[in-house]
Amino acid sequence: MKKIRVQFLLFVYDKTQKLYRKYFKKKKRQWQFNEKQLLEFQEDSLGRKLGEFYRKHGFSMIPKMENHDVHHLITGCGTNFEDEIAMQYLLLGNGKLNAHLLAAIVLGTVILPEYAKIYIKAYKKGQNMRAFHHWDFEGLLSQKYEHVMDFIQQKETIVLH
Repeated sequence: MKKIRVQFLLFVYDKTQKLYRKYFKKKKRQWQFNEKQLLEFQEDSLGRKLGEFYRKHGFSMIPKMENHDVHHLITGCGTNFEDEIAMQYLLLGNGKLNAHLLAAIVLGTVILPEYAKIYIKAYKKGQNMRAFHHWDFEGLLSQKYEHVMDFIQQKETIVLH
């Protein structure tokens, strides 16, 4: 039964992701790097880790969706469907809010409700991370992966003077 539900989600995703890029990402440009170029970055860099992520999973870069793949790296969320939904919950907890994200959360929760505890945990994790959902990670590709991760894992604190 889960297989049919996941196939349905894959169908919906396939039909909506092109529309999402067209209407929600129309002002965004695609990155100037490809998967092979990412693997040429310094060994401990974010760019290299992203290139290794693509190679490991057999993925190709989707224009204007590159930040999404970085989100997988920095959140530790996997790439199966329940993990994709959990990552949307994490991003919501991190402050991201748009119609596509909300649709993914609602549909994912209705179709795969057995992962609700994981989704709630992801939401709380996103709340406890520094807000990163709006960053353009292309400019950070040469940075040390561990430094980027450490920075994001720190919750921003408000300083009152």
